Amino acid sequence: MSDPRQTQAEALTRRNSARGFTLLELLVVILIIGLLTGIVAPRFMNQIARSEVTTARAQIDAFDKAVQAYRIDMGRYPTSSEGLKALVEAPGAEPRWRGPYLKDSIPPDPWGRAYEYRVPSTRGKDFDIVSYGRDRAPGGTGDDADIMN
Repeated sequence: MSDPRQTQAEALTRRNSARGFTLLELLVVILIIGLLTGIVAPRFMNQIARSEVTTARAQIDAFDKAVQAYRIDMGRYPTSSEGLKALVEAPGAEPRWRGPYLKDSIPPDPWGRAYEYRVPSTRGKDFDIVSYGRDRAPGGTGDDADIMN
C-alpha cells in the first residue's frame, strides 16, 4: 500500500503546478513587450522610410536611362504630353521607335503617386522626373523631400 501522506503531497504538487501565472508576472511580461516595441518600432519605421526613398531614386535612375535611350532612337525627348508612357508604348506611328525601353509598365512611386515628367526642365536640365516624396506635395525635407533625376 502507498503512504496516504505521499498521495496528498503529490495531489498538492499537481494542483500548485496547474495554477498558472500571477497577475504580477503577467504585468512584468507586458511591460517588457511594451519596452521592446517602443525601442524596435521606431527603428523599423525609419528603415521602411529609407527604403522607400532608395526605391524612388532607383526607379528615377532607370527612367532617366530609358529616356536617354529613347532620345538616341527618336532624336528627341518624349514630350510632356507623351510622358513616361512613351517609354513602353510607341507614340503614334513613329517608325524610329525601338521600344519598349522599360521591361514593365511605369510603376507609381513608393507612395502610390505617378512620377511627374516635365520637358523642358525647371532646373536647367533637358527634362525632369519627379516624385514628391511621402507628403506628396512639392518641397519638403527629410522623407517628405522631392526626389528628382
